[in-house]
Amino acid sequence: MTDLDLDRRTGWPPELRVLLDRHPRESWPNAAGIGPTGRFWLQRHDLFRELTQALTMAAGELQEDRVDAARFVPWFRPRIGFLLHELHGHHRIEDLHYFPVFQAADPRLARGFEVLDADHHAIDRAIAELGTASDALLRVLAAPAADRPGAIAGLATTLPAFLRRLERHLDDEEDLVIPLLIDRGEGPLGIG
Repeated sequence: MTDLDLDRRTGWPPELRVLLDRHPRESWPNAAGIGPTGRFWLQRHDLFRELTQALTMAAGELQEDRVDAARFVPWFRPRIGFLLHELHGHHRIEDLHYFPVFQAADPRLARGFEVLDADHHAIDRAIAELGTASDALLRVLAAPAADRPGAIAGLATTLPAFLRRLERHLDDEEDLVIPLLIDRGEGPLGIG
């Protein structure tokens, strides 16, 4: 394990903050270098955050018996499916297309993109775990005599851990990608 492992990282070390220090988050809304791709990237990440937070809250409500299974299941099933499917596809596009372009554009950031690629593998495992916990819960909720508290607790534990990992990854990815887009522009990078 290193300090750049997803579960230990608290942000980027100075050598990977070179563009972030030049283009801090508070400057992003007015930055000319963010075009449609960068804006879409940020919107997509916000969607993942919001959806994971909503799922976590809903699982907590189910665990605290503030929502019944009949209302929870039709709300939860399409959202968890959408989240897991879209995250996997989003990471695949980044790994196969964007990250190689970004690494070539600024070799100083190459290690950061390697770390983000490793994050994707860790998150893929977490997606599988979350999918398993979600499927188990949905099966249990359909069976009246099943162990509901155990399945609910399993999801209620899995979702917050997933959210912490995902938020760390999304923040760090944005801290590499968005300053690079601002610095170089989407057109010159061939992605705008």
